[in-house]
Amino acid sequence: MLYDILHQDEVVAKWSHNSFTLINERLAPMYLVNTGNVEGWLETRAIDRHRANSRLLKKALRLSEKDDVSSVMKVNAVTVTDNYWIRPKGSDLTYADVRFDNDYFSKLVLQGGYDSFNKASLLTEQKKIRTPELTNTGSFEKCWKLVKGEWWMYKLASQREAFSEIFIFMLGKRLGFSMAEYQLGKEYIKPKHKYVKTKDFTNHAAVDFEPAFSFMGEDEDYCNVVKQLRRIAPAVIPDYVRMIFLDTIVANPDRHTFNFGLLRDVKTGEILSLAPNFDNNMALIARGYPQNISRKNDVLVRYFNELLAFDPSLSQYIPKLMIEDIEISIKKAGMRVKSDIIIRFIMNGYKQIKK
Repeated sequence: MLYDILHQDEVVAKWSHNSFTLINERLAPMYLVNTGNVEGWLETRAIDRHRANSRLLKKALRLSEKDDVSSVMKVNAVTVTDNYWIRPKGSDLTYADVRFDNDYFSKLVLQGGYDSFNKASLLTEQKKIRTPELTNTGSFEKCWKLVKGEWWMYKLASQREAFSEIFIFMLGKRLGFSMAEYQLGKEYIKPKHKYVKTKDFTNHAAVDFEPAFSFMGEDEDYCNVVKQLRRIAPAVIPDYVRMIFLDTIVANPDRHTFNFGLLRDVKTGEILSLAPNFDNNMALIARGYPQNISRKNDVLVRYFNELLAFDPSLSQYIPKLMIEDIEISIKKAGMRVKSDIIIRFIMNGYKQIKK
């Protein structure tokens, strides 16, 4: 079968299961420009099949084929955060036809539970629904909520995960970094678990988000990323250095090529900036308070120092960090934590960076 791959209503590539033709490189997904692997691209847009609520969602939607490609094709590979999609060749579908306009399944994919599953199943019987949850990637239970016409990501979080996410947002913002804004949800989703929420930083695809996987694959090496950014978007290197500096001092081991990336102009395809820093819920105290407060033999510090040795000029993008910055950010996060341990841990990491 033949397919058109589109950016909004412009065909940018054509695909069948044994051929790929690029038509408009300027507006095509970077991953396809670099690889031509359409099935691989579709798989990167799929909801994580290992999430328990993902399985409930697919059952409620009565998907006969539950593999990644089939699930994504069910919604024409549309996502909230970019303008790329796919349709059978000869189809009269337009971009307006396939964009998401509801969050009917948000409660099911965030909370699970039989009542939510039952309501979702009944809704599926009543009408055909296009849900953004089939292309809502990541390993944590999360959902897209439509709030007063704006998309917000809600993510399930324990108290320590929530603190880490909110505190790091506050600290990054205080240091003048580009940060996706996070807020703490009020109600409990399940015992000891609330949620954190963040507004869609693309403003419903007013810009296109390109995950770093599109141009790095799974290579997370800091030096290699900088080398590649020098080739395709040198202007974003300062923000990249600031992002991994923050990862280093707050001990975020989960920075991978799907949770950072680039923002592109929807009309020209031009790279505008690094996407705001997001997804820090595995950092700091998310999995318990650190045992090695001194940060000796700290692997993230070593990786960052290796980058500064590779290019000492990058140290100009490292801000001065004061204890007061951490104290104020903890206070603004608004949760009870062992502040002394957190302050010492972060400052010890900062002092070991070879600026």
